[in-house]
Amino acid sequence: MGNEQSQMSDVEVDDTVTVVSDFWSQHGATINGSESGSSVRVTLFAGELLVEEPFWRDQQLTPLEKFSKNIKIYRHPSIVKYITSWQKSSKYYLAVEEVSPLAHLIQSHLSPMEVCLGLYSILKAIDFLHSKASVSHNNVSVASIMVNKEGNWKLGGMEYLCPYNQLNPDYVRKTEKWRGGHKIPDGAESLKDKSKLDLVGFCATALDLLKNSSDPNASRESFQNYCTKVLEDPNHLQTTTLQNLLDHPYFKHPFITIHSFLIELPLKSDPEKSEFFKNLEKELRALDDEELVAGQLGGLLVSRLVLLNQDAQECVLPYIMVPRKGTNDAIFSLEVFKTYIAPKLLRIFPVRDAQIRRRLLDYLPQCFDCFSRDDLQFKILPELLVGIKDLDDELVCATLHTLAALVPVLGAHVVISGERAKLFNDGRPNSRAAAPINGAELGQVLRSADVEGAKGTLGERPDLPERPRPDGEEGETSTEDVEQSGEESADNWEDWGEGEGAAPPTDVNRPKRFLDITELDIKAQPSEEPEVDFFADMEPEIRSSRKFLTEKTVGSSSSMFSVKNEHQGDEEGWDDDWA
Repeated sequence: MGNEQSQMSDVEVDDTVTVVSDFWSQHGATINGSESGSSVRVTLFAGELLVEEPFWRDQQLTPLEKFSKNIKIYRHPSIVKYITSWQKSSKYYLAVEEVSPLAHLIQSHLSPMEVCLGLYSILKAIDFLHSKASVSHNNVSVASIMVNKEGNWKLGGMEYLCPYNQLNPDYVRKTEKWRGGHKIPDGAESLKDKSKLDLVGFCATALDLLKNSSDPNASRESFQNYCTKVLEDPNHLQTTTLQNLLDHPYFKHPFITIHSFLIELPLKSDPEKSEFFKNLEKELRALDDEELVAGQLGGLLVSRLVLLNQDAQECVLPYIMVPRKGTNDAIFSLEVFKTYIAPKLLRIFPVRDAQIRRRLLDYLPQCFDCFSRDDLQFKILPELLVGIKDLDDELVCATLHTLAALVPVLGAHVVISGERAKLFNDGRPNSRAAAPINGAELGQVLRSADVEGAKGTLGERPDLPERPRPDGEEGETSTEDVEQSGEESADNWEDWGEGEGAAPPTDVNRPKRFLDITELDIKAQPSEEPEVDFFADMEPEIRSSRKFLTEKTVGSSSSMFSVKNEHQGDEEGWDDDWA
């Protein structure tokens, strides 16, 4: 109980109520992850734990509790996904994937293909309940259909689901006033085929959704007529099965076929998968609506089973994992890829699977412009930095290639971080060609420079090229070296002007004689400030307790340490016994 209360404290419920029914209210909510720090958007159902209706008292479960129990047991891609549930005070809470009621989206424009795919998904879920689980839904209607954020239709409203052995006319009559319902033809309750109740509910729902359809496809009209016969003719109802509806030409569109195969991919054999993926790229290009393909099939095309399939890696992934730019032959345009495919890649990138990560790294540098700067810096970059620490050398190599491609996008200061410094210099020669200068021109330059010799500077000449930096130079010239070089240059010019009217030599063409080092006049400039002796106070001071008088005599020992003691007879302690 304490765990349930603490879980409630991590849920932020939206103020707006989406749906209010007889037994619960539907809200949008956010579940905050305490460990990872991430948050997940969900749909939250809240209902009372006490229901006064006699039928539900006999069931020993409230409608919301039964709904929660059934979606937890019966899992299918087209059934609403269970996340968690808990009790608090007198209420029961159920959290499922983020969905919206289909009734809210009917007013918006739904393309004919979206309606066709949605009906097929719901029909597949109903067929799963009957053929695999031997249970009847008993509440198929527009109100029981949800749509997730990717546009996929999901079957909900499973509070009236029951096993075949409990489905009888009495159960149908007791639940009829709450079920979203269409009238059952006379005698349908007592038919031996337990699927008839859901068959009637599906046909009635399909007619409601297709009555205003603008689809000119002839198969759509044929399907409407087929559903009308099921509802009006008991004999036709008795001979019709769910499989007959699934085999109708209305559901044989290539788009439906691709979607169905991707949904059932785990059940297919290897030869079937190989043939499917080898032809998939051409079939996707043949579909007209690129945005519908990316929206409805995008999540399936980048699923785990597709990314790990060898045939898909060779024949499909190169065309769906990158946007269409320049001369490449990708299927999705840049805008469609950015809207539908990039968010899915961003969601699966943190998966710690080496093969999945390597497939993503193969194509990630080609779609950096499909992610925001924040996504690259705070979601993708941290995962790349984790990847370079793995023991797999190939994974590390691919990760480093991706990091290198990320540097021009985010900058090295973001990708590398830490302290950086300029450790390399540009040793290229100056690109501007140096103009040749003859000796006469150089002499004229030197004579003009002598006029300014008193200032110790050489005037700049715009037509003289800048001295190029030597190849292989390392390090940078400090300011002190530049100043010292300027002072030495000034001294050299002063030497030329010792005699009044002296001029610099003009015979510049004569080769210069190199002097011997002994002929160089090296002047050491005296220091203006006395050198500070930092060890002066550390010099030992030796003091004697007695004074000795020394006297220098002629003929005495030449040693400067000879000492004459005037009190030689009075000293004690230094006799021969001590020696």
